[in-house]
Amino acid sequence: MATTEERRAFVRPDGKEKVTGSGRYTADLDLTGQLHARFRYADHTRARILRIDTSRARALPGILAVLTHEDVPDVRYGQLVKDRRLFAKEEVRFEGDVVAAVAATTPELAEQAVGLIEVEYEPLPPVTDVEAALAEDAPLVHADWDSYEGDESLGRKGNVLGYSAIVKGDADAAMKSADVVVTGRYIADGSQGAPIEPRAIIAQWQGDRVTVWSSTQVPFAARSGVAHVLGIPESDVRVIVPLLGGGFGSKCDFHFEGHVAALARAAGRPVKLVFTRREEFVAPDHRREGMVIELETGARRDGTLVARRGRLVLDGGAYCGEGGFFAQLAAMHACGPYVIENVRVESTLVYTNNQPSGSIRAPTAPQTCWAVEQHIDELAQALDLDPVELRRRTLIEEGAESPTRQVFGPLGMKETLERAVELIGYGQELPDGEAIGVACGWWPSFGLESGAYVKLNADGTGTIVTGAQENGSGAVMGLPLLAAEVLGMRPEDFSILYQDTDAGPWDGGSSGSQTTFNNGRAVVEAAGEVRRRLLDLASDQLEVASSDLQLADGEVRVTGAPQRAVSIAELAGTGTVILGKGSGRVPEAPATAPDSGCIGRLGFESFLEPQLITHAVHLKVDRETGVVRVLRVAAVHDSGRILNPVGANGQVYGGVVMGIGQALTEGTQLDEAGRQRNPHLLDYKLLTTADAPRIDIAWVETPAVDGGPNGSKGIGEPPCVPTPGAVANAIAQATGRRVRSLPMTPERVWEALE
Repeated sequence: MATTEERRAFVRPDGKEKVTGSGRYTADLDLTGQLHARFRYADHTRARILRIDTSRARALPGILAVLTHEDVPDVRYGQLVKDRRLFAKEEVRFEGDVVAAVAATTPELAEQAVGLIEVEYEPLPPVTDVEAALAEDAPLVHADWDSYEGDESLGRKGNVLGYSAIVKGDADAAMKSADVVVTGRYIADGSQGAPIEPRAIIAQWQGDRVTVWSSTQVPFAARSGVAHVLGIPESDVRVIVPLLGGGFGSKCDFHFEGHVAALARAAGRPVKLVFTRREEFVAPDHRREGMVIELETGARRDGTLVARRGRLVLDGGAYCGEGGFFAQLAAMHACGPYVIENVRVESTLVYTNNQPSGSIRAPTAPQTCWAVEQHIDELAQALDLDPVELRRRTLIEEGAESPTRQVFGPLGMKETLERAVELIGYGQELPDGEAIGVACGWWPSFGLESGAYVKLNADGTGTIVTGAQENGSGAVMGLPLLAAEVLGMRPEDFSILYQDTDAGPWDGGSSGSQTTFNNGRAVVEAAGEVRRRLLDLASDQLEVASSDLQLADGEVRVTGAPQRAVSIAELAGTGTVILGKGSGRVPEAPATAPDSGCIGRLGFESFLEPQLITHAVHLKVDRETGVVRVLRVAAVHDSGRILNPVGANGQVYGGVVMGIGQALTEGTQLDEAGRQRNPHLLDYKLLTTADAPRIDIAWVETPAVDGGPNGSKGIGEPPCVPTPGAVANAIAQATGRRVRSLPMTPERVWEALE
């Protein structure tokens, strides 16, 4: 099998339209007679709604629909907890709560109309401090929480949205026997996905059926959401995603498709919604969760980790959305890819009146890893060990046991460490103010159902029909590589029909780094069915047993006599239907036996085919200003077999840059009421190409035993996981001071130095 370097690149099917500017995104679409939607958002982050008067808005010429909670079915929605309505009813719970919506003939009229909607409130004291929200006498963000339909495994109570504990052995007793004990408290601000494309939605009804064009990462979840909140069958909802301008998780889950569909039904005309940049920051129930992380680790003199205790408090915001599993996932990351003899980690996801949290790229992982990896460096200092040496002694390897007693198969965690320190030149003498920091991390693979069809056209080309969603990562665009390998064709021979719920089978969407892992298996299985059909047809024509035939270079050949062949185009051109379908077997989660039993177990107690990462960062700190400049990054990943090196490298480049942004500049600033103070790109600083350092990438290819095609794993989310921790450790090495708040802005670095 070819090495990563030998696997050839190919032109992405969506590449030309994107680089030439001819591609069409949702906001580029216009329908005949369409109206324009605007929302009336909450005036307070927590208040009772006493009265809503829409009469002035309805009387405005050019307004064809005005909706509040009275105009739609009174149902709640949410994945693990159904705790939200389309329109706020009795109470608003964060600044982005939608109170009303209008559809007008122009965007300007729509904006004018929402300003005419009068809402009378009784303001209530907002709950914005995540730790204070846990107090016995804290006001309840959801007073009727116990009436909500929700997953019983969450451990909900009052403002506690989710609770998870990981227990292994007796951490308290082991801590007393440790030679060295180190404690640390770390606080991470929330942050944003900030895709370059603000979300856009268009809805059009034809009879009882609605078609929704949406910039969503999860079209099937959007379809289910629209059907649920409007009380119609899913077969009456079609969701199409044109080109998607990034998402990073912020466009996962069901969002505003229901509002726009309801407006279009009420108005009897197509309705289009395009967010402003400010709305893209404030309105979605998806931001990276703020966290408080407290860690205590005991070790023997030789570096053996005998015990870890942890307390994590996560800001879940006003609603659950699809983030109800965050407590358990954060607890796993608080243990990290290390061998620890005894563990007790408690993690709590908390309701507040802040913006709801959701699955931003690798949820909970970058912040938790940032804390854990600083903590490991502090432990190394207390043990008088080099930080890299401590990791050499404690990182997981084949046969190691996780905190939930999962036994790991083959993996290359330690190999990523060695390669990263080699690439970065660890140990070299550096100028004053410069230093190198190292951090390790992990991320699970997710086995989900998925499906695909592969069909051959009359000229011998092929079409892949899939429900998978392409968010820009190239995962869907790489599916032709898999089909071509099975069928002896070129990747360029395939077109892809995707992002349409009426065309492809159900898929989990662009989330969880799962497209290649799951839909890749489906494409391989579907192509395998096509292969068998071709071999049978060629066997009849060539009068040779199908077992003596092979597919290569667009032909079916006789093994050992390649001159006897028939082209795939000739077989497909006979009019015979050549169609394959596949789903692939879903890998099972590894066995575990956590001492904590079933407390908060939502499926993340084991890491299926974990992806392992080490990042090493070389940076410079200006002591007078606190400004940090990252000069170089070495990023080494074990993500199984790499099927598309160009695409995989692209994910690492983007992930590292995102990780540096999380480390140094990206943080959502809230006022005392929980309103965002920096909901725009002037004060929310994203890294640009001018800020990006040199990034060296290497792969440790340990094939997955029970993973994606050809031993592959996912790759989309892990590249941002350890970067903030490596930056933090490099800052500490350069300055002798720890920065325990994320992001590590110049002000915070300067304060630590002073």
